[in-house]
Amino acid sequence: MKHKAVILGCNYYIGLSTIRCLGLHGIHTVAVDYSSKQAYGAKSKFCSEQLIAPHYKEDKEGFVRFLIDYASKQSHPPVLIPCHDSYVEIVDEHLAKLKRYYLIPQTEQGLYTKVMDKGTLHLLATQNNVRVPETVKLNDEHFFEKIENIIQYPCIVKPVDSPAFVAHFRRKLFKVHNKVELIKALDEAEQAGLEVIVQRIIPGFDDHMYTFDAYLNQQSQVTNWVSCRKLRQYPVNFGASVYTEYKKTPELYEIGAKFLEHIGWKGFAEIEFKKDAETGQFYLIEINVRITNLNVLLQQAGMNIPYLTYCELTGNVQRQSAEARATKRVFWYAYEDLLAIRDYWRSGQLTRTQVVRSLLFRPKAYAIWDWKDPQPALAYMGILLGKFLRKARKG
Repeated sequence: MKHKAVILGCNYYIGLSTIRCLGLHGIHTVAVDYSSKQAYGAKSKFCSEQLIAPHYKEDKEGFVRFLIDYASKQSHPPVLIPCHDSYVEIVDEHLAKLKRYYLIPQTEQGLYTKVMDKGTLHLLATQNNVRVPETVKLNDEHFFEKIENIIQYPCIVKPVDSPAFVAHFRRKLFKVHNKVELIKALDEAEQAGLEVIVQRIIPGFDDHMYTFDAYLNQQSQVTNWVSCRKLRQYPVNFGASVYTEYKKTPELYEIGAKFLEHIGWKGFAEIEFKKDAETGQFYLIEINVRITNLNVLLQQAGMNIPYLTYCELTGNVQRQSAEARATKRVFWYAYEDLLAIRDYWRSGQLTRTQVVRSLLFRPKAYAIWDWKDPQPALAYMGILLGKFLRKARKG
């Protein structure tokens, strides 16, 4: 393969799975991060090269210059694959400049950010007749009356810019149960300089959360897709997938494919939906525009997103298979699933019997572990051990 693949962000299992998905096909993978200390993804035997770049937050311009300098020295433009929302934002901001040196699926500057932004995503969805949870903005007239009468308590306070919110608060949102808690959450967001919205909570346990994962070619047509259902997430109720199954749901294709094609999307996207437990209707919650947490499950179902991206952008178009094949495998991020199980038990949302039954007789698509590539898991366990020892010393 003449073109290298540059993977941004390898201190999390998304970057690791991306490296493996490409390395399996003999592609030269380049792991880029701001530090080598916790970049366990770069320990994979499929990682061909590791680069330490300026920190994307502390020196954004230096980070972009670093990427351009590296690509300009290559004989063929590399494929650029960001594996974290913050990297996506930088790529979007400098898209025109980066596309001179890298192969990137998206061509419309600003579209990544528009879809990641909860406010503009809400507008796009309503314009395309896609249901979204009832939402109130802070500058709406009769704000608190709308909360009482339309949204009702409990409700959630969500960020417009999720990466910035998570970086500051180490959580995805605030769940509030009354006006006092709402005012406190709004004050905290204002002090942090972060814009938020207030949304109704769609009824239903966490297993009412679904994903529609799709790849769209350069003509903005869905060529590959799969749908999944979350069984558990962490933090519980409003978190990321930690135990998720393949679940064929044609209705999600009807909603998601039409929406993504209409907005001119190119490349990979994952739409998260919640199925209303009372009405059965699906509501769009958010869209992930970088490689997903479930990447290893998608790959084992026959939809290798990093490889599809690489092949299309380098001119080696693969045979398209529409929906991925069914699989009984479940995605499992064991460490955070154990934390989630603890919280589900404490809150009475799951029993021990329910958890044990869910784990038995299900082949696993592990987030980190791989018998044929064990070094990243060993490095990750070393990182966890270091954290526990530091906590023990402080205690």
